[in-house]
Amino acid sequence: MKLPIKYHDGKRIETIRAAIRASARRYSARTAIMQKFAGSYREISYAELLYKVEGLGTELLERGFYGKKVIIYGESCLEWATVFLAATCGLSVAVTVDKDIDSAELAKIAEKTDAAAIFYSPRLEDNVAPIDIKKFSFNSLEALIEEGTAKLACGNTDYLRLSIDEGDLAVISWGKNQSGEARGVMLSQKNICFDLGELTKTLLCFPEDVFLSVLPLYHVYEMTCGFLYPLISGACVAFCEGLRYISRNIQEVRPTVMVCVPYLLETIYRKIKNNIHKKGSEKRVRAAIKLTGSSISLKKRVFSEIHDSLGGRLRLFVSGGTIADPEIIRGLREFGFRTAQSYGLSENLPLISICSDFAYNDTSVGICVPDGVLDIYDIGGDGIGEIRYKGENIHAGIVGEGANPAVRDGWLYTGDLGHLDRDGFLYISGKKKNAFVTASGKNIFPEELEELLCRNPFVSQAVVVGYVNEAREDYDIVAVLRPEISEFETIYGKHFSRGQVDAEFSRAIDDVNRLSEPYKKIHFFVTRREEFNATSSRKVRRSQIADEARAEYLRKLART
Repeated sequence: MKLPIKYHDGKRIETIRAAIRASARRYSARTAIMQKFAGSYREISYAELLYKVEGLGTELLERGFYGKKVIIYGESCLEWATVFLAATCGLSVAVTVDKDIDSAELAKIAEKTDAAAIFYSPRLEDNVAPIDIKKFSFNSLEALIEEGTAKLACGNTDYLRLSIDEGDLAVISWGKNQSGEARGVMLSQKNICFDLGELTKTLLCFPEDVFLSVLPLYHVYEMTCGFLYPLISGACVAFCEGLRYISRNIQEVRPTVMVCVPYLLETIYRKIKNNIHKKGSEKRVRAAIKLTGSSISLKKRVFSEIHDSLGGRLRLFVSGGTIADPEIIRGLREFGFRTAQSYGLSENLPLISICSDFAYNDTSVGICVPDGVLDIYDIGGDGIGEIRYKGENIHAGIVGEGANPAVRDGWLYTGDLGHLDRDGFLYISGKKKNAFVTASGKNIFPEELEELLCRNPFVSQAVVVGYVNEAREDYDIVAVLRPEISEFETIYGKHFSRGQVDAEFSRAIDDVNRLSEPYKKIHFFVTRREEFNATSSRKVRRSQIADEARAEYLRKLART
């Protein structure tokens, strides 16, 4: 029997400006944004945020930036948010870029997008200096806002009356794919507002919610789920100072929701498990998990110490970017934390599917968004095929040379492989480009093996690659493993040896091989001490790691 799919009533979002103005009217005195100033968090109300946005927009319109493209270059902060909203509320197009790119890459983006101005964090001034366009430091925003509000007070309402069409280009989100190729994804007002509307139908957000913004705002996943969605719902967005300060910031703002990537979930879960292990309370915790059953309220009381370590109010993680380990999602739920795993691509914003308030599964990335269509194309004998999707959030175009998923006849062909169950839940097997086919015609998905490897406490990161072994006329499966230093130090002491690492990694490989079909057997492992090179959303650059590990693999192969 097919699961009946249920959704919240939700709401239709027409434009970003309409949604932000509606929130400012309804939640005027409530806190919209929290940010650290001089060592402590300051609260910015919805009324104050709108004052800043409309003041800045008025001044920039007066200076001739209507319809132009403006680059936003810096860390997530109130200034970033103000420029973004001023641009996307009818003035111009926001070109959002990674704060870690260098001046050469920045110059290319300015040229390819024909940008008219750049707004930047003061610490990045040296990178901005060579760019031959108008430049505005975040430090100059207050003066621009005051000039604009003075014009508003004198009756200049041109910015407030700008017309916006849902088809208007709103954002060019510039980033790199996993191959390191740069491209800009063009997103219209309709693209963004469609996703926001789908979120209102799948996940309830309350005005009392506080979202701790950890991921960079330039990435569409955070921009939509962790920034715009709370703002259209009357909730608060608190900017984290950076990953090094996340524990401190959690205690300061006491969030109720965190939008994150699986890496952060894994870090939090491992910390919880390590603390339990240090106290020797594993048996008592297992009994408490069984006793509390599925009652979230009871779990919060029984595991109050764990909840207090995360601010005491955290009710929901929203996870995306890559696939999370189901064991970690289940483990967090057993302690009273729900995780809504989602799936999507930059090309269509973050949402193709999501584990909603009504449809939840630890092992799935959810069901299709209410007004989209999800399908599996070219299904093989194992029931797996390419995921394709149709909806109003598919991009308005691409700028740059990077390879991108194809759009044909209104369908976005994602390049990801997976299957749907009878209830409509989507399961991801891996990326089409990452899979390799054995000589016997079997598909091997590296992501499946990596998930199993990372369950071992001694493994911090794992990437599985395949090298053709000409003697066997088939692939050798090689796991590139990074040790969890804290675990080795706990068990073997600070001066643990290479032999101890090899022994634990060999056991980890043996454990995975016992759980996997024979054709998925891992033949070798390569140890790597450095953190894997990854994108800002923690997607590992596989081709680079495969190239770097090849020499060690060949040395090991020669010894067999």
